[in-house]
Amino acid sequence: MNITSTEDQGTYTNYVNPIWVKLLETAGMNVRYTHCSGSELYTADGRTILDCMSGHCVHNVGHNHPFVVAELVAELQSQSPSMLQCNVVKEAGTLAQMLCENAGGKVSKVFFCSSGSEGVETVIKFARAHTGRTDLVYASGAFHGLTCGALSLVGSDFWRESFGPMLGGTHEVPFGDLAAMEKRLATKTIAAVILEPIQGEGGVVLPPADYLAGVQKLCQTYGTLFILDEVQTGMGRTGTFLAGQRYKVEPDMIVMAKALSGGLVPCAAVLMTDEIHKSVFHSLHRAFSHSSTFSENALAMRAGLATMRVLQQEGLAARAEFLGNEFREQLRAALTPYEMVKEVRGEGMLTGIEFQAPGNLTMRMAFVAFEAMHPGLFGQVLVMRLFNRTNILTQICGNNFMVLKVAPPLTTSEQQLQSCIESIRSQIETIHSSKAFWNDGLDLGRRALVRQSRMSHRDRKQTADVGNTH
Repeated sequence: MNITSTEDQGTYTNYVNPIWVKLLETAGMNVRYTHCSGSELYTADGRTILDCMSGHCVHNVGHNHPFVVAELVAELQSQSPSMLQCNVVKEAGTLAQMLCENAGGKVSKVFFCSSGSEGVETVIKFARAHTGRTDLVYASGAFHGLTCGALSLVGSDFWRESFGPMLGGTHEVPFGDLAAMEKRLATKTIAAVILEPIQGEGGVVLPPADYLAGVQKLCQTYGTLFILDEVQTGMGRTGTFLAGQRYKVEPDMIVMAKALSGGLVPCAAVLMTDEIHKSVFHSLHRAFSHSSTFSENALAMRAGLATMRVLQQEGLAARAEFLGNEFREQLRAALTPYEMVKEVRGEGMLTGIEFQAPGNLTMRMAFVAFEAMHPGLFGQVLVMRLFNRTNILTQICGNNFMVLKVAPPLTTSEQQLQSCIESIRSQIETIHSSKAFWNDGLDLGRRALVRQSRMSHRDRKQTADVGNTH
């Protein structure tokens, strides 16, 4: 249950993250959710919010899917062995087989873990073990997680600030640039290239048609592993089980997480070839050389199996392909008249709306004022107004503040998608025809600055108080 009242927030503020509470309050998004179902979130004050974010692509099968919930309840009630660490988990084998068969290509082994970041740490280790090389290549705009190894492969300095030094031997190349990729791989020092097939936090950036296949061929030429991070794009999100399948590539390793367990239990998986697997697990002495406490826990495995069955039985990947294309076509038509809309792009139920600076002088002056306060202010005001005025929950991309990401559950109805289109259109109309949007932004910026000033004053006072005690 989310928190909202002052009393409820006390312990969270004191013991978890007071800055997060203040951020939600500043944006007017600190509401208490009572329950969630399908694509809808219900609040204590009677609102029904349409979830067009899916927890950053976690809730592909919708919130609290009845079949997944029933399977988890049955697992808990069965009192089956869990977390023994000295047994073979049958469900892990069944889920691994399902994942490999649906992924196709050459992957045939799976390592389970608990998050996408942990999956990325896994591919770093396995790639080094298999190739005997240490260096790694990632793309500009990439987002692969926030643990130290994964953070070393993120294409934005914002996430790395104050956490350095990062992992050595990591190299950034422009996304979509095959010439730059070949120049780096030709050194024959690169263990692996790690890419998102479609960059989520980078701005829902689609690769050029021949890019991923070209990278795969270069990797084969120079003895480098080709790895796809499908944490956001997998599990039917982009209209195929994996986004890489859209581009006819067969990676050596694939990272999956987020939607894998129906949004209810942490679960992630790294799919790989037999040869890579044997590079790590090659003898009795090395049987547990890479492991994770919660990796094959029975609850996560049962959730993964249930989610896979829902995806297949309800045809959600094909549904995402059809409805996603229809959604973008209608969204483009609705947003064509507005000069600040640069592009609507995406695949399946993953859509990005990119904005650009306005040419209109009055709007441009307000836009520049927004940028001076914070580069993400324009996008965040749009998110805030969609949430508070039209009951739509979405978010801007973490590495590109000028792109609004729309990623509803794959179960979202056509009527709900129409509501989303009209809500977005109405707010973009306000941007272009009224001072209300820009006034909201200036007000939000001022409130944020006041809160920051108060926090800084309090911190200085606490530091002085501590100093006076010595």
